[in-house]
Amino acid sequence: MKITQTKLPGVLILEPRKFSDDRGYFFEAFKKQELADAGITCEFVQDNQSVSKRGVIRGLHYQRKPRAQAKLVRVVRGTVRDVIVDLRSDSPTYKQWIHVDLSDENLLQVFIPHGCAHGFCALTDDATLMYKCDDYYAPETEGGIRFDDPELNIDWGIPSDEAIVAPKDLQLPLLKDAPQDF
Repeated sequence: MKITQTKLPGVLILEPRKFSDDRGYFFEAFKKQELADAGITCEFVQDNQSVSKRGVIRGLHYQRKPRAQAKLVRVVRGTVRDVIVDLRSDSPTYKQWIHVDLSDENLLQVFIPHGCAHGFCALTDDATLMYKCDDYYAPETEGGIRFDDPELNIDWGIPSDEAIVAPKDLQLPLLKDAPQDF
């Protein structure tokens, strides 16, 4: 597995080795030892799956202390633009973001450490995203930032008039008003 550090400290892109032949392909989606060798030593306790149609934007979400979550994200069908925002005030990349296009063709995964907000936009119909979390969902520590925050100016990969956003996510605060304690 090839593991690449992004400009956000601790946010890693994982590219598994894919073995293809005329029957299809095989790859190892999760291998604890390889992750540990790359410094990812958290214990994942919950798997989540999300199916979205083209244009759906989910996020930007996070959990605060004491229930902050690290995530390992991948796509099993379709393509999504995965977005990570660094919310760690002591980080040299505080308030910066990156995106990684994840698909069932490129098989890329992204590791998101504690202290980062996460969201994604489905770029294809029936995009299925799966992710592992190192803590359970805890609504009392849930936080989020509006997807269209002008301070961040995120490129979601679709025209803004095609965005489909849940009412709950439309009520999220701007970054400057969002509670953060990482």
